[in-house]
Amino acid sequence: MSTESEISRRNFLKNSAKTGAGLAALSGITFITHPERVFGANDRVQVGVCGLRGMGWGHVQAYGAMKDAAVAAVCEVDENVLNQRLAEMDKMGLPKPKTFIDVRKLMDDKSIDAVSIATPNHWHSLIGIWACQAGKDVYVEKPCSHNWWEGRQLVRAANKYNRIVQHGTQSRSGVAVIEAVQKMREGLIGEIYLSRGLCFKVRDTIGKTPHAPVPVGVHYDLWTGPAPLKPFTKNRFHYNWHWIWDTGNGDLGNQGIHELDVARWGLGVDFPVKASAIGGHFMFDDDQQTPNTLNCAYEFETPDGKRKMLEFEVRHWITHHEAEIGSGYKSEGVPPAGLNAPPSKIARSAGNTIGNIFYGSKGYVGIEGYSAYKSWLGDNQEPGPEGNGGGNNWANFIQVVQSRKKEDLHAPIEEGHKSATLIHLANASYRLGRTIQFDPKTEKAVNDDQANRLLRDGDRGYRAPYVVPEKV
Repeated sequence: MSTESEISRRNFLKNSAKTGAGLAALSGITFITHPERVFGANDRVQVGVCGLRGMGWGHVQAYGAMKDAAVAAVCEVDENVLNQRLAEMDKMGLPKPKTFIDVRKLMDDKSIDAVSIATPNHWHSLIGIWACQAGKDVYVEKPCSHNWWEGRQLVRAANKYNRIVQHGTQSRSGVAVIEAVQKMREGLIGEIYLSRGLCFKVRDTIGKTPHAPVPVGVHYDLWTGPAPLKPFTKNRFHYNWHWIWDTGNGDLGNQGIHELDVARWGLGVDFPVKASAIGGHFMFDDDQQTPNTLNCAYEFETPDGKRKMLEFEVRHWITHHEAEIGSGYKSEGVPPAGLNAPPSKIARSAGNTIGNIFYGSKGYVGIEGYSAYKSWLGDNQEPGPEGNGGGNNWANFIQVVQSRKKEDLHAPIEEGHKSATLIHLANASYRLGRTIQFDPKTEKAVNDDQANRLLRDGDRGYRAPYVVPEKV
């Protein structure tokens, strides 16, 4: 972060005391809160989008298409990406937004109502907390946290500052997924005892890349933020940061969090009492640190004393389509695209199997991606109800920002934190090589200091001044 925006700790604490903002943990920035805005019929929510390269561009497109929202500001630490996106926004006919490189300066802008976060995972919670403290509502991409503790802190900040915080698990807004969960609640497949999440996605090797100079226009210290500052390599940077422990959570926390969230939601459970994961980084010799194949199991206890189980599997290469997921729920009878292609192309066009299966006493339900489901009922597995239809998580967020009715959020941060905790428990189990007993009330591993250290900060700590505050 630029030294111009920093003040001494003594002056900062003095300013914080004067403003009552409680932001001493930011170590150098005083955010100015403003009175709660009341939106009129023609008012547009002024959104600042943080991170523009990948999913962040989807955020810009989503808000840009809404009559009730405007992309008023963008923040990006890679000036090459920033300039590219500004040119694309101009071609789309969108008004030129304010631009920021340092996210803390965006927080000081009182004209911004909401912050939409699409940075790498290790920045999600910290920016979300800063936004809450600055009086801004938050849309935070999945997973909401890089470790369990900072997710817990984000939930606390959302509640303390009475902010609207939506989690980027888009399935929660999918019409078909909502319908499927509702039908299961109504007893479509009887008593549900097991859910299974599938993240079978073709992932090629990332190879090995040497240390290299930081590219011109990249503010690498800002990009690294809370993580340890290490020499620049391409495999620690754009997208491949997903596979590095300091910044990512593997495919379990990349694609998998969507299916983990649905698996927990449909099962009707909160935090588990036990988590176990085994796997490895198979087939490739490259820079990837996270597993590309992982089998996870979670055990839950319901308030009425029953036990339920959630299975989750990450697979990185050749696969099949369980419960027809990946074969095309929307085009029954049509062969999956790519089956007439050369063998080398088939895995890439037809290889992904992304979804969920729920098993009950009267049948099972399959959910494909974000927008379709099927069911099979009885001993003979006769076809049951099915449905198609997606939704718009961003539109739901903007609607609630305007109405202030938190109960209308499809993916509230409290639910996002519970699902993200499943990621962190499985990764801790994998890294430690043992099952973790978990206390849902304290949200801590039972008699396991090593596990709690991994859940606390990924066993990597925080780099000042980008530190998640102890007290939000």
